[in-house]
Amino acid sequence: MIIVSACLAGLNCRYDGAAKPCEKVKALVAEGKAVPVCPEQLGGLPTPRQSSERVGKCVLRKDGVDVTTEFTRGAEEALKLAKMIGATEAILKSKSPSCGSNKIYDGTFSSTIIPGDGVFSALCKANGISVKTEEE
Repeated sequence: MIIVSACLAGLNCRYDGAAKPCEKVKALVAEGKAVPVCPEQLGGLPTPRQSSERVGKCVLRKDGVDVTTEFTRGAEEALKLAKMIGATEAILKSKSPSCGSNKIYDGTFSSTIIPGDGVFSALCKANGISVKTEEE
């Protein structure tokens, strides 16, 4: 079983209230091979919401408000779900402060990409779940 970013499955859960559907991910969900999850919603953040980026170990909204607690709580809840379904693999939204794998935005809200992982992506990797993005 695979855990996937809900926005890639076509659910309108991104910060801007939209989805970023990926046909391959949608097919995996339709075939019963994947379960969608949105860590940001599980952490209690509304949809839509202000965009956020990682700044070191913190996650800040564009207006400077610290939402690290919500991102951490959501990542922990999403990991519980991944473990419940026996997920060994995740396909997560690239560059996201929750789901990005190996590259994320740098925290300046200037579309600059740096090496790094989103909060949920890092937690998956630390718990033996392999992570790739829809770009891979």
